[in-house]
Amino acid sequence: MSLYCAIGSVDTDLSAQQLKDLLTESLAKLGERHKVLAVPPDQTREHSHAGELTRYVWQYYGDRLKAVLPALGTHTAMRPDQLAHMFGEIPANLFRVHNWRTDVETLGEVPSEFIREQSEGKLSYAWPAQVNKLLSQGGFDLILSVGQVVPHEVIGMANYNKNILVGTGGREGINRSHYLGAVYGMERIMGRAVNPVRNVLNYASDHFLKHLPIVYVQTVVGRRDDGELAVRGLFIGDDVECFNLAAALSLKVNFETVKEPIEKAVVYLDPQEFHSTWLGNKAVYRTRMALADGAELIILAPGVKEFGEDKTIDGLIRKYGYKGTAATLKAVETQADIANDLSAAAHLIHGSSDGRFTITWCPGHLTKQEVEGVGFNYGNLNEMLKRYDPAKLSLGINQVDGEEIFFISNPGLGLWAHSSRL
Repeated sequence: MSLYCAIGSVDTDLSAQQLKDLLTESLAKLGERHKVLAVPPDQTREHSHAGELTRYVWQYYGDRLKAVLPALGTHTAMRPDQLAHMFGEIPANLFRVHNWRTDVETLGEVPSEFIREQSEGKLSYAWPAQVNKLLSQGGFDLILSVGQVVPHEVIGMANYNKNILVGTGGREGINRSHYLGAVYGMERIMGRAVNPVRNVLNYASDHFLKHLPIVYVQTVVGRRDDGELAVRGLFIGDDVECFNLAAALSLKVNFETVKEPIEKAVVYLDPQEFHSTWLGNKAVYRTRMALADGAELIILAPGVKEFGEDKTIDGLIRKYGYKGTAATLKAVETQADIANDLSAAAHLIHGSSDGRFTITWCPGHLTKQEVEGVGFNYGNLNEMLKRYDPAKLSLGINQVDGEEIFFISNPGLGLWAHSSRL
């Protein structure tokens, strides 16, 4: 087990050249490699600097980089313009598309007894460790998993083996891991590197991934005082130590404790990044621990045009809605379609406030009827943008026409909480 790079602190600000140099030095330590696969995230994690790092991998290995497989999970395949924007001049013919329904191999199963123990007796299914067949059957002598460690609603801290087992995983693995996190409780998981979902993935890594030559390249990204992004850390290694170091730094960089519970929050979703409530509900996940009982959450979403990234999941969201934990659990018990898609069920639990605060969605491309049909309040985007202009608001507390609001420009970059909920 090796750690090839561990650079970072709350004040570190790595330049593009430093990132390239540190990555190059680390790759040199690996020795000669002839058939390399890169597994970066998709455009929904553009701020990770994974596109840039993958480009440096290509520049280092040249024609020894045989393929790039974006870790889509259940997300829609990247368009050519998105690939070019994120990955630059990497040749288009190197990119492969992950299909979570058809492209996977099951390498083994985490036993049901372990799931029962981790879920505190609530669940008793086995968990299949699934990866894209390209990883398991492609004959690569190096698999570079590239991404960002940041607080995450399903697994506490994103990345490490999640990028492999969920990002290139299969239907059952994704569904069951998401549902485990939802049933255990999102507010007990977020921001914690050790939790039941991670424990299951670590079990799978230890038992079923050891034969794969995976090296993890992980960033920690925060904000400077001027609001611009800064790479606070780079961690490269082939085991959990690399992840734990990155997670410890991310907790310092990406976690914001508010002094008082927030009564009104306004969250802006970049239209280049967020096209669905499936992704955009980060606005709910990442703020909920900071919101007061009875608070109002307003989500400004000019690019949002659908509920699910996947047509089947979009249909399930429209049918069952964000109606709360009890209603979703009941639906799973009684309705075969939602019981057969547990990641959708988990998402419906995550995206509901369970009546504790109100959620007003202001989408660019969904109707009032559609938004209210899934259980959210609807706000007119143009009117809300005039009242809460993202270009004029600063991060954190603002006064708008005598009203105090808390503004967040990108919920994917942090986690907000009040000490009463920690």
